[in-house]
Order: sequence, then C-alpha cells, then structure tokens
Amino acid sequence: MPELPEVETVRRGLAPSMEGQVIARAQVNRPDLRWPFPPDFATRLTGRRVARLRRRSKYILADLEPDANGGESLLIHLGMSGRMTVSGDPLGQFVHTHPAREKHDHVILDMENGARITFNDPRRFGAMDLLPTDRADAHPLLARLGPEPLGNAFNEDYLVAALRGKNTPVKSALLDQRIIAGLGNIYVCEALYRAHIAPTRRAARISAVRVATLVPIIRAVLQEAIEAGGSSLRDFRQASGELGYFQHRFDVYDREGQPCRTPGCAATIRRTVQSGRSSFHCPQCQR
Repeated sequence: MPELPEVETVRRGLAPSMEGQVIARAQVNRPDLRWPFPPDFATRLTGRRVARLRRRSKYILADLEPDANGGESLLIHLGMSGRMTVSGDPLGQFVHTHPAREKHDHVILDMENGARITFNDPRRFGAMDLLPTDRADAHPLLARLGPEPLGNAFNEDYLVAALRGKNTPVKSALLDQRIIAGLGNIYVCEALYRAHIAPTRRAARISAVRVATLVPIIRAVLQEAIEAGGSSLRDFRQASGELGYFQHRFDVYDREGQPCRTPGCAATIRRTVQSGRSSFHCPQCQR
C-alpha cells in the first residue's frame, strides 16, 4: 500500500499537468473501484478546472474551481495497486504520445493542455469520490485523521502527549492514522530503527525525551523517501511511470537476516509479525 512519500511523489508528478488546467473529457470505464463512483461522475468532472492539487494523509485531493453547484474536490486513493500516470504532457516531462488503453485503465482524464491522466488499478482497491471542498475534512475517509507528519501541528509536545498512557506497542501507535496521518509500515520501521526504539516496546514506557526524538527522525525519513521518488516494492510507479528507489536505501525494512548497519553492531536484522504486519528491527540496537 503506498504510504505518504509515494502519494506525495505522485501528487508532485501530476501537478504540472493538472493544476490550473481544464479537464476537457473524463472517461469512466466501469461503475466502481473499491466503492461505486458518485452519480454522473464523468459529467461532473468534464469541463472543470483543477485549481489545486494537494495531499491529505495517503489521499490526493484535486480542488476544482467552483461552478453553479459550488466547489467540489476529487478525492483519489491509490489502494494497493493503483497507478496514476501522465502521457502527452506538453511540458515535455513525460511520454509524448498516449499509450493504447489497457484492461485496467478505469478512469482517464484528458486535459485541455493535451496531457492525459490515467488511473490504472488491477486489484480495484483504490477509490475516487467527489466531495464539497469546504467540507472535505468531514468526509468519512478524512474526518478522523491526525496531523500531517511534515506539518507544524506534528511536533515534540504533540507526540509526547499523544503517546502518553498508550499501552500498545509503539509501532502500532505510530501506524494509527488518528495519531499521525500518512505513516505506514515501511517508514515506521525505518524511523524506529534510527531512533533505536524496539517496535514492540510499549508506547507508554518510552521516556518523553526518546519519544520527542522521533519527530525529527520521522520527518527526515519521509523527506528522504520523497526525494527518492518513494519505494517501489511491487506495484508503485511515479506519475512518469518510473520506479521509486528509496527501497535501495532501507536500513532495516525487508532486510531479515542481513547485518545491522549501525557501526560496531554485530547483530542481524530480525523479522517479527505485529498485528498481521511484518516488523523489521535490530535486537541489539533497538530497545
């Protein structure tokens, strides 16, 4: 499942072809993805100008300029295998011709500037919806999300207070989208390794000083991953169709049995299962 860096990478790749541009034609090739599309989905998108492309947690939001019915936003969730790619981009950043339609090209947006945005999703765990822009935060998928880890609301005082009294493993707490929005399994493993905190440690038992160190570490891991174009383990592609490459810089994730990279540490990385997800950690460095 794409996490914050992958979704932000896609948003940045789409922005030059979508922001400020009109959707000349929207084509919807099936009635649903994970859930049914909203009524008259293609009609409501066609002719609308994209005022802004933003991200909230693991969701992309395309704010459309208001029309007679008011302002709406297109919500996009990539799911497990969803890809959004650009072709025919007049800025010359992507492929200049539109590829032939593929079996799982479920939504196609032809922009007025000649770009084509294609949403391809073989497993159909992705989703799209239209919602009132001024009430976007009340949408069921967004209403209970915590602060953005790269935003000002996510700071040392906030995280210390959020984890105080939490008797769950710290990894589970950090994956809770009500506490921090957008974090997933990969980047929590990487952040805990850099902080030398075991993923199984009870959150309430970690000192405030150690919890506070997680804030800059989480930000650094996410920023490095965004700069690397995200992590491509199975299905993820950037908007250009290229792979991300942060997976080549993992310190701990998916490195079971390999040597710990901490200087002077002779231990090997272990894999355990927490709440059905793989956790990777160094048993010597992380306490």
